[in-house]
Amino acid sequence: MAHPLMPHATAAWLVDNTSLSFTQIAEFCGLHILEVQAIADDTAATKLTGRDPIRAGELTHEEIEKGQADGDYRLHIIKANDAPVRTKGPRYTPVSKRQDKPDGIAWIIKNHPDVTDGQISKLIGTTRTTIASIRDRSHWNMANIQPKDPVTLGLTSQRELDAAVAKAAKASGNAVADTAPSAEDREALISQLRAERERQAAQAEAALAAEADDGSDEIVPGIKDPFKH
Repeated sequence: MAHPLMPHATAAWLVDNTSLSFTQIAEFCGLHILEVQAIADDTAATKLTGRDPIRAGELTHEEIEKGQADGDYRLHIIKANDAPVRTKGPRYTPVSKRQDKPDGIAWIIKNHPDVTDGQISKLIGTTRTTIASIRDRSHWNMANIQPKDPVTLGLTSQRELDAAVAKAAKASGNAVADTAPSAEDREALISQLRAERERQAAQAEAALAAEADDGSDEIVPGIKDPFKH
């Protein structure tokens, strides 16, 4: 079910301007009923400015009147808001986190050297020039850069980072695949190891048998052998 663009502000307006139940408002706005209760009691962290869903084209007077007349009626939104579409431009990073970008770049370079500058640029939202300067340690603030996990810093998601690392590993793993042992080589190695284990087991068994033979003929000093006359 679609919900208003600004659910908390819309809920605040409906609480102040209608007699709809908290359950109806919560269902329409996609909120928990306790959130609506908090808005009504002015116990929310900040006092919200109400947003009129009628003026926003999300609700009609007739729909509100139906809801006020019937407590079990579920309000229906007129139109669903279009989901924001990310453009092909650079990733937006809040101002408060931009100073952390060099630390995140340094962490990726240190821990995942196979990840390309282009991939880092998409993950962190920075330029290749900045990445290159950190790689060759010519960055103007290099002395203060400390490698830190970009996921922890909030610069990217763990899923995006894992995908980039996997893609880089796959791209750089072609040469390794060529040098991997063939099926015949693996079988020969397995046979060699099996034969070595069998040889060691035989040696251990022979050693135990020899030890047992030596112990059976041993005569304790001071005791006459009953089989000798």
